[in-house]
Amino acid sequence: MKEFKDTCFTLFEVDISSISTPHSFTFPFYYEPHELSILASKQLQNELENKQDWKHDFGLNESGQVDSGKMFGILVVQQPDGTIGFLKGFSGKLANTPKPFGYVPHIYDLLPGNNFFEVGMQKINTITARIQEIEDLSTFKTKQVELDNLINCAQVDLAAERMRLQNDKANRLALRKSKKETLSKLEFELLNAKLNTESVQKKFYLKHLNLHWNERIDAATLETKQFYAEYEQLKIARKQGSIDLQQQIFAHYQFLNAGGEILNLMQIFEQLGIHLPPAGAGDCAAPKLLQYAFKMNYKPLCMAEFWWGQSPKSEIKKHKNYYPACTGKCQPILGHMLQGLTVDQNPMQLQPEQSLQIEIVYEDDFLLVINKPSGLLSVPGKSVTDSVATRLKGQFPNATGPLIVHRLDMPTSGIMLISKSSEVHKSLQNQFIKRTIKKRYEAVLEGVLPISKGTIGLPLRVDLENRPYQLVCLKHGKSAKTHFEVLSIAKNRTRVYFHPITGRTHQLRVHAAHKDGLNIPIVGDSLYGTKADRLYLHAGFIQFTHPVTQKLVTFEVDAPF
Repeated sequence: MKEFKDTCFTLFEVDISSISTPHSFTFPFYYEPHELSILASKQLQNELENKQDWKHDFGLNESGQVDSGKMFGILVVQQPDGTIGFLKGFSGKLANTPKPFGYVPHIYDLLPGNNFFEVGMQKINTITARIQEIEDLSTFKTKQVELDNLINCAQVDLAAERMRLQNDKANRLALRKSKKETLSKLEFELLNAKLNTESVQKKFYLKHLNLHWNERIDAATLETKQFYAEYEQLKIARKQGSIDLQQQIFAHYQFLNAGGEILNLMQIFEQLGIHLPPAGAGDCAAPKLLQYAFKMNYKPLCMAEFWWGQSPKSEIKKHKNYYPACTGKCQPILGHMLQGLTVDQNPMQLQPEQSLQIEIVYEDDFLLVINKPSGLLSVPGKSVTDSVATRLKGQFPNATGPLIVHRLDMPTSGIMLISKSSEVHKSLQNQFIKRTIKKRYEAVLEGVLPISKGTIGLPLRVDLENRPYQLVCLKHGKSAKTHFEVLSIAKNRTRVYFHPITGRTHQLRVHAAHKDGLNIPIVGDSLYGTKADRLYLHAGFIQFTHPVTQKLVTFEVDAPF
């Protein structure tokens, strides 16, 4: 019997016998790559640089058209006989390229021969063609224009008649006033009766004119609606056909987990109360890799995903950098697929070390100025209760109103303002809203910045499919502005001051890392750069008006790095 050889299973090119395998599987949403994952990633990256027999322009070289950068993933696995190697995959599809040799397959591939998909698309395409035929008809294009013109004519005619009615009314009043003293009582009564009859006739004419136009508009509207009826029904049918086809596709996306249980995409998301999964769900690298491993009865040991290619316009993805799986599409799917595996604990759910102490820089009867350590939340999270707010609430039980005036990200250290009363809190927040409070951050960038100072103005919004990441979005983003100045450059790193004019979430981190910003992430930025011992970002200066004394006060705390 011929021995089966799995072409998707790749052996390490280096000796890994001295490397211990991990005790638990990688937590895919926040991780540091295991040594085996790093070796496998470098082996794949070397292959991408030198050996690929397929075409996809990642934008790494100057060329006319760039397909896009791409997330690649590796999954280190152990075969039933104990052999350790890895699987390789990528998110989405490669431009105009079938699945490359040696990569794991898609969860479900809509290739020719998938009858329900071809039939469904044929129906949708037929409807679309008929819609296009109707849209191309000259009658279709003019019907609505004719109706709009008729409505406009009616509005102009009726407005003119109302103006005439008002002028006639004013003239009748003036005539009554002028004739009341010159005419006899009988003559005036006859004139008044004539004018009243004229007023009634004018009002009747306006009412008749209004009915006349309404009848014409109603008739034209009915004719237009009847003409549009097929068109509107076709659009409804096309939309419903697309929904039905998408749901059929989702039903064919079936995912195994470590325990052998199978759920399709609809079932996985419906468990979370989501009736329509997001587009592209199930096409990311991590689900593909795990699905193949489970089908082949391989034991997953660890995994990593990295970006390959030119950075995208909105997200921050750097060539060869490691990134976690996305939360919007992958978290529900991997939540199912990882059941039955022992997985690393989520580092974001670990309580902070008690050694992290809050330093009180200044205190009076009304407020505090504190120095928050890196690694401590400003307010409690969903699973982590320890925070500046909870600690200070215990320390100052008689404080009224919210203690926290503004926040710092968990990995950011530095100055925070704390109020002891609701009145002081309101006053300080008003200063933040009016942007009269001056703040300055100190940071170290992972590279050499070629300019000495400047301003970044990239608008930001949350990445709805991958919270808490932020995106640069020119269309829907909120304005964000940051001034910066270089302090020093040493050992291929740049120390800078940041002066935020606005206070958007992750503003300094995104403005530093994004390709249209400084294009150099802050050292230790585990979201937008590379993890280190800490995030090298510190809120070191603040200036504000004391809410009670009304004096301008300034505080500074040196960066601990």
